[in-house]
Amino acid sequence: MSTNASILLVGGDDFLATLLDRLQRLIACTVEVATSASEAMPLIQAQQPDLIIVQSNHPGGLELCYELKQQAKLAWIYCLLLDCPQHPLDDFEPDRSWELDCCAEALEGGADAYLRLPSHDVQGKPLAPNTVGQQDRLLRSQILAGLRSVRNYRELMRTNDILSAIALSDPLTELNNRRALDWELPRQVQNARTRSEALSIVMLDVDYFKRINDNYGHPVGDRALQLVSSRLRHNLRFRDTLFRYGGEEFVIILSNTDQHEALLVARRLCRLISEQPFSIDEALDLHITISAGTATLMNADDLKGVSFLKRADQNLLQAKSSGRNRVVGNSELLADDEGLVEPL
Repeated sequence: MSTNASILLVGGDDFLATLLDRLQRLIACTVEVATSASEAMPLIQAQQPDLIIVQSNHPGGLELCYELKQQAKLAWIYCLLLDCPQHPLDDFEPDRSWELDCCAEALEGGADAYLRLPSHDVQGKPLAPNTVGQQDRLLRSQILAGLRSVRNYRELMRTNDILSAIALSDPLTELNNRRALDWELPRQVQNARTRSEALSIVMLDVDYFKRINDNYGHPVGDRALQLVSSRLRHNLRFRDTLFRYGGEEFVIILSNTDQHEALLVARRLCRLISEQPFSIDEALDLHITISAGTATLMNADDLKGVSFLKRADQNLLQAKSSGRNRVVGNSELLADDEGLVEPL
């Protein structure tokens, strides 16, 4: 198993010095140290080490493990509680059931594993080299077991991220899809209301798209959608989010954008689509136009943004029924010379 672990040690000065030297002999890793739980938690949150090794009798050590496991974003970090008694008398007690109690307490308290590695034998003598070697092997094996657990978790999260990206992405245009919009729009509505900011939507549709499919075939239609998507995507502001809503329809969420600004954005996009033809291949250029409807969030809109989106859709329908290649944003409209519509 390849090891390039990041480990945080938490304990007293003697524990840190002894274990730091020991780890460097056992495993390839980068090690940070903390002398208290209050010092350790900021390091954990900032660096997210693979594994933490905590001195078992260090004040706040077990509580640190428990606190870590209560945080969903950090609970995957492997916690090893380590008891390394230095005094010979620690091993003279004939009844060793207390050691089982310590292990149970550690696991119940949030640790993933508990190890006791005394420095002396039951006669009070320093451990023989072969026993120290066995301890080293056990410690290394426990660390590797923890790293396997962490790396399996991380691989699972990467797989989940990939699957989530696939589920929220339109395969043809590589834009966010309608499922992504259903997730993102309520979040944007909540953010806008919390921050008292304007929020607008543009819903747009490729004009006469069925004619492209009927006249040139679906592969040409697909290519046209890809090119339209690309032109839209590369002409949006950094705060705008583009979705393929379905078929030849698209939705753009405009953060911190009022009604007037939304109309300007939609109008500019209409011009960008209509002014330059799309080169499908060496033999075919298509002149394409789009129609758009805009809407701005109102106090009466529901939390999911359904009514908000519906207004944009109604305005889009009005734009199409009014002749296409135009923008509708409210009931007071003025058509300019190019057939585009802007508010009075």
